Order: sequence, then C-alpha cells, then structure tokens
Amino acid sequence: MYLNTRTSRRLTLATSVGLSLALVTGCSSDNKDSAQSETTTTTAAPTEQASATPRLAVSYDGGVLVLDATSLDVVGETEIDGFTRLNPAGDGRHIMISAGEAFKVLDTGTWSSAHGDHSHYYTADPAMSEVEFAANEPGHVVRHAGKTVLFNDGSGLVEIFDPIQLAKRQPRVETYTTPEPHHGVAVALADGSLLTTTGNSESRNGIAILDADRKEILRNEQCPGVHGEAVAAGEAIVLGCQDGLLVYKNGAITKVQSPDAYGRIGNQAGSEDSDVVLGDYKTDPDAELERPQRVSLTNTTTSELKLVDLGTSYTFRSLGRGPHGEALVLGTDGAIHVIDPNTGVVTKKISVIDAWTEPTKWQEPRPALFVEEHTAYVTDPASKKLIAVDLEDGNILTETTLDHAPNELTGVTG
Repeated sequence: MYLNTRTSRRLTLATSVGLSLALVTGCSSDNKDSAQSETTTTTAAPTEQASATPRLAVSYDGGVLVLDATSLDVVGETEIDGFTRLNPAGDGRHIMISAGEAFKVLDTGTWSSAHGDHSHYYTADPAMSEVEFAANEPGHVVRHAGKTVLFNDGSGLVEIFDPIQLAKRQPRVETYTTPEPHHGVAVALADGSLLTTTGNSESRNGIAILDADRKEILRNEQCPGVHGEAVAAGEAIVLGCQDGLLVYKNGAITKVQSPDAYGRIGNQAGSEDSDVVLGDYKTDPDAELERPQRVSLTNTTTSELKLVDLGTSYTFRSLGRGPHGEALVLGTDGAIHVIDPNTGVVTKKISVIDAWTEPTKWQEPRPALFVEEHTAYVTDPASKKLIAVDLEDGNILTETTLDHAPNELTGVTG
C-alpha cells in the first residue's frame, strides 16, 4: 500500500480536450473559505439571485446539457466526445464527468456564498473548469463527510479532496493506491479513515478499512463481486455482494446474507434519514441481461434484509430516495414506486412516462431517476423528455422536450 499527498494538480485547458466552452476567470469572493467561493470559470459576470438556484446536468451522445431545475430551461451546453458518466462533485455547484482518460469538472454556474449570518446566491453561464484528474479508467465518484473520492479502476489510484476547493481551481489532493487495480470504490469517513474495496482485474472480494495514516486496521473478504456503495444513518457504509452485502458501522464489518445462494446486490441508494438501504436484487448468475422485479431493503442496524416484489422490472438508474427517506424505484411500467423502507409496503405509484424496455447494453440510454429535495426528475430517451414530479402529491410540475436523447442525469443545489 502506498500513500502520498499532492498539493497541486495538472491543469489542462478545456480547449485541449475538445470542449466547446471558453474559460475565463471571473470575480473572486471576499470570503473564500465560505461554503461556496465566488471564484468562477464561467464566461459572463455572475448575477445575484434571491435564493439558491438548483441546476441539472443531462448527458447525451456528444455532450452535456445544463438546465434550470425549476423551469427546465437549458442554460448551457458543452460538447464532449464519447460515453460520459455524471456525478455531483459534492459542493452543490460542480459536476464530475468521467470521460475518456480523465475525471473532468463542469462548473454548472450556480453557487452561494456565506457572509456571516446570511448567504448571497449567484448564477452565471456554465463552463468547463480547467481542473482535470487524469485517470486511464475513471470509475466511481463518492461524496461523504465533506470529501469527494475518485477511484481509477485502471491503476487503483484513489484521490481524496475537499470539493469546495474546486471553485479555487486547485484542490489539495491526498492519494492512496490500492495493492492491485480493480473496478472498485472508496469512501472517506468522518474520522479521517478510508474504506476501500479489495480485489484485482480478475475478481473482487471485499473491503479494507485504513486509518488516518492509511494503515489497514480491518478487513473482510466475504463479498464476492463487491460493487457499489451507499451511506445510511449513523454513517453506516453498505457495499453490495453477489450473495448479500457488507455493512461497516461503528468500527465493525457485518455480512448480511442474501436469502438466495446467488442474490446479487450491485447498486444501492441510501439516505442519512434512514437506517435502511435500498438495493437492486438479481438471482440468475448466467443471465446475459436479467430484468429483476424485486428490490432489496437492508436494515443496517438489525441486519434484516427484505425483498419487495414490484411486479415490474427496473434498471441501475432507477433507484432513489425521497425527502423523508422513502425508497423510490422507477419501473419499466413508467411509474415511480414509493416504498416504505421499514415495512417494505409500496405506498404509492406515480405514473410518469410510458412503459419501456431496458436496452441490452448498459451504456445505451434508458429512463433515469434523480431526486432533489421533494422533486423527482425522470428522463425519457424515447420521447427526449425530462419531467419534474412533486413527490408529495404525485403531480407533474413541469416537463420539457430536449434536442437530444438524454442518458445520465444528476444535479446540484446551488
């Protein structure tokens, strides 16, 4: 295991990677240590707003759109070649884009700046940042405990930084390299320790816990095919296995067994308001494409695992959590299934789009669910639509038709 600390990153101009937006330096904040610095890479002077302005990012074949989360108006667009993955950077402003051989950074152009007992809110044109994290196989992006962690599958390099510093353009980055590269994930914990998966290019089998000096203090290798992660109440970290899950909580690792010999949980959605983690659930190890109709609910306090039959299939972009910790699943029947995480009862079905079929290749567009506060956003690639739904009353708030078939969907709070 290796540890080193970097104080600077290689900066690459967006023009050198074929991005369409120009980059300039805007106004700087008189309070650079506030929750959101006013330093900006956008092309126009910021406009002060009365309140925070959430924005969405939608990928398509050839680029990324940025939209106002309330009106769904497109406020910016950038061209990026190839397949991209989108993740919030963790500061309410930037988006991490996994593309090619790097984690790129998109400034969505919305932020707040704390001034004593109040905040000021700003918007500007979205733009690509100059900051770029080189990675030959950019993988998972995890946000927790005020840190953002990038995992490079091709090298095993883990990069940890404070996302607030992205507005200053040069995050101080701590790095750790796993003993062998693999398709993995890492989570920075509140006490300074680090959770990382274990494995190699052939197989993955568990997790290791490293202290603040990156010395291993705990390990569990009872998790074949370890994949994905979620955080529940009480900083319970959950990772999926081909036969259940591993839960790291209060300094101990617990294995939760699936009711089936092969009961794979590979994608999860957690909520800090709930002890329960929502996960997918697959039972056919030989399926080229399994279309499961059951989801898993795992209580991180009692280690109880429940299965809920939805009567419809779903995909890895279908899972979310509501404002009260409720479990949400976008089914191929076109409805959001609202599940009580404690009882497993489906309490409501919200019809949003037409029925759809999961494509055979995981990179191909399929409807996606993203939740921010009391609003669920759903994409429909077939009609090129984006729909906003009020989770409290189930009503459609607004919708728009995009110029491109949407693929991935995420957002920032501003």
